[in-house]
Amino acid sequence: QVQLVESGGGLVQAGGSLRLSCAASGRTFSSYAMGWFRQAPGKEREFVGAISWSGVSAYYADSVKGRFTISRDNDKNTVYMQMNSLKLEDTGVYYCAADPFYDRMRVPAYWGQGTQVTVSS
Repeated sequence: QVQLVESGGGLVQAGGSLRLSCAASGRTFSSYAMGWFRQAPGKEREFVGAISWSGVSAYYADSVKGRFTISRDNDKNTVYMQMNSLKLEDTGVYYCAADPFYDRMRVPAYWGQGTQVTVSS
């Protein structure tokens, strides 16, 4: 089992950048694929992106492709998401997620509590 704690959310102007972090507990972090989801007010939670256990592979939702980058540091049990060129529609609660299987990352087994990202005009 793995426990996830997100950080790095906050208020940013449109066009700005933020980096989210997700710290994971447990010795087996490097065996988990990791991902990010978000939920905007009044909307369903949506997939943002995922990264394989090795960090070699990653894929993203079309809405963030080219603007968001997910990376991981297995020595620090941490996954990151660099968010650039932020838009108003990127506002929401961002959740870190983990699953032992990379191809199951759209329905992950483990979730963090979430961190708020607010993009202002």
